[in-house]
Amino acid sequence: MKILFVHQNFPGQFLHLAPALQARGHDCRALTDASNKRDSKIPIMRYRHNVPLPDPKSTRLGRNFTQMTDRGVSAARACMQMRDKHGYVPDVIIGHSGWGETLFLKEVWPDAKLIIYAEFYYRGVDRDVGFDPEFSRGGFDGVMTAQSRAAHLGQSLLHADAAIAPTNWQASTFPPALRPMINVIFDGVNTDLVAPNAAASLTLPNGLQLRTGDEVLTFVNRNLEPYRGYHTFVRSLPDVLAARPNAQVVIVGGDDVSYGAAAPEGQSWKQFFLDEVKDRIDLGRVHFLGKVPYSDFVALMQISRVHAYLTYPFVLSWSMLEAMSAGAYVVGSRTAPVEEVITDGVNGRLVDFFDIKAWADALAQGLAEPERFLPFRRAARQTIVDNYDLQNVCMPRMVAFVEGFAPTA
Repeated sequence: MKILFVHQNFPGQFLHLAPALQARGHDCRALTDASNKRDSKIPIMRYRHNVPLPDPKSTRLGRNFTQMTDRGVSAARACMQMRDKHGYVPDVIIGHSGWGETLFLKEVWPDAKLIIYAEFYYRGVDRDVGFDPEFSRGGFDGVMTAQSRAAHLGQSLLHADAAIAPTNWQASTFPPALRPMINVIFDGVNTDLVAPNAAASLTLPNGLQLRTGDEVLTFVNRNLEPYRGYHTFVRSLPDVLAARPNAQVVIVGGDDVSYGAAAPEGQSWKQFFLDEVKDRIDLGRVHFLGKVPYSDFVALMQISRVHAYLTYPFVLSWSMLEAMSAGAYVVGSRTAPVEEVITDGVNGRLVDFFDIKAWADALAQGLAEPERFLPFRRAARQTIVDNYDLQNVCMPRMVAFVEGFAPTA
């Protein structure tokens, strides 16, 4: 088949799927934003998107829809050039709906099968909006704003032939009328690469070398921000470090904002919350690594004695499942995305997102009694191997699903 992947930051969620389909003999190509400079063995075509931002005063609740449809037009025009100048006609299009790129592709190639990556459907209640009253009060305006953000997501699915969501909970965020279209298949974890390693080590920028067996507490996210519970974690550190005088805390993540609002007055959330506790912690034992190479992340998960993972009711991070695959003891937030994977007292621990004392107690206990939590680590690893393994579980399902749309003679 001719398969076109569409993602403004390709490969994104198609990191494993595109090469797997290419290896099976399919003609795979990708369309991405011209600003995306990532390397890929998949042939890349780029579109330019330089549309001015809409005026908030004139567009109001339609601002998000305007931005997404503008990008959708940019992507569609690039596809028209591919069709008219080069005669390119895909059999299957696989695209992420989050940025509007797939909205008008059926107008260019009406006979192509369109598969949407359905990651999350915004809603004004029972999800991220209003979940954390410190940063999002919800209320009528918040509800309306969140609801308006879902308009292009619903439209994307209405024009598609099928969709894929990575978890059951994320699929459940979509309206009942759309859920029958959605197949739940996780992207996959390379459990051969991300596996326990008793010989793992990592040298920190200050020269300190950490090894498997050391008393190491880890926290990882793309960016350090409230959506991923960075504030709760940092606020627990004074009690954790007081209880565990030999513990080292390693924090991975950038200073930008992936989700939600920016920090006040041009600060980063990292520094904003660190300033809140810095007089009560030993900063020499708290190590901020920023964004790290993937190999360093894997080594850190193999070394970690306790890994903290928190999230609003929102998209589940790959890093949590990779931590479990590496055999880490994960203490996670008792929120729906995490509860789908972690069963409290079986393959990890669950703690109320906002309970600072409970977090401090759970983290300190995990650091103090590593032998006690070995069964949790083994069960965590087995959970990923059985249900989320890339080669043996997820990729065969994903490939079979896509190849099910092969044209019939």
